[in-house]
Amino acid sequence: MAAVVSSPHYYEGTEKLLEVWFTSTSNDETCDLRSIKREKWDALLKLVRADIISMMKDEDMDAYVLSESSMFVTKNRFILKTCGTTTLLLAVKELIQMVKAECGFDKVNDIFYSRKNFVHPELQDQLHQSFDKEVSLLDEMFQHGAAYVLGRMNKDCWYLYTLDDVGVDQPDQTFELLMWDMCPKSMEVFTMQVSQDGKDATKRSGICDIIPGIKIDDFLFDPCGYSMNGILPGGFYITIHVTPEPHCSYVSFESNVPQASYEGLIQKVLKVFNPGKFLMTVFANSGSIAHGSLKQLEKIDCLEGYRRNDHQFCSFKNYYLTYTQFSRPVI
Repeated sequence: MAAVVSSPHYYEGTEKLLEVWFTSTSNDETCDLRSIKREKWDALLKLVRADIISMMKDEDMDAYVLSESSMFVTKNRFILKTCGTTTLLLAVKELIQMVKAECGFDKVNDIFYSRKNFVHPELQDQLHQSFDKEVSLLDEMFQHGAAYVLGRMNKDCWYLYTLDDVGVDQPDQTFELLMWDMCPKSMEVFTMQVSQDGKDATKRSGICDIIPGIKIDDFLFDPCGYSMNGILPGGFYITIHVTPEPHCSYVSFESNVPQASYEGLIQKVLKVFNPGKFLMTVFANSGSIAHGSLKQLEKIDCLEGYRRNDHQFCSFKNYYLTYTQFSRPVI
């Protein structure tokens, strides 16, 4: 989430999300993405049109708050999430070359690129104005690419590109809530008029209570806008980004913290942000405890104050995915 000015200009809060898992064909255990120097990451992010604001880390993960969302780096996994008119996919080829040169990973084990449909795609760089163009670029770099769209292509939908090949074999899961048409009252806390800084906004909003015990790095933009990263031991994270302006309000919540059931987490997030509409995706492979939650989510056709409009379940080579979209009933 970049600093948003008070003007009729539309800011696209919807993020582009890239996750890349690396491996070494020689099984070199010394390879580690976290050994890459800061200046290398800075140069990579220049291609994306983003800058590092702050960084925190633990034994398993380096987490960066960016001018345009977030970046996470573990031993063998790279996550980059950028909003606005960033050019995320322009960095993919450079990322792969840099990783090979700097730390020895010479193979992409798996890749995930996803995003919700843009409200104003015409404002994006030409590369990102359509999913077809994004897929064409990725297909030039990867064999066995597979592209999907879930939801209604003429309304709200979610795009995914991944590899139809053997990939990650360790337990893995990712949960996303993408929210829009936000309640203006709930968004006020994410402005300098109400909160003093990121820490104040985190406390006032109740974000600090969503997943207790998490280590938080937060930032409140001037005059409005909010980003936070949270990390837990084991390479687990949450990240939240808020665009509070009424004409383009949007919030994203993402986490890979494993959950046997996501219903409680969903209710907590909705209580904090109070969206008019949201879509939810849950990725999990068979080794994850979240795998069993996917069938549970199939049965949730309504949540307090919301009704389900769409639901799809997909089975990929290595992962299972549930997609749902909810909205408040029109009265």
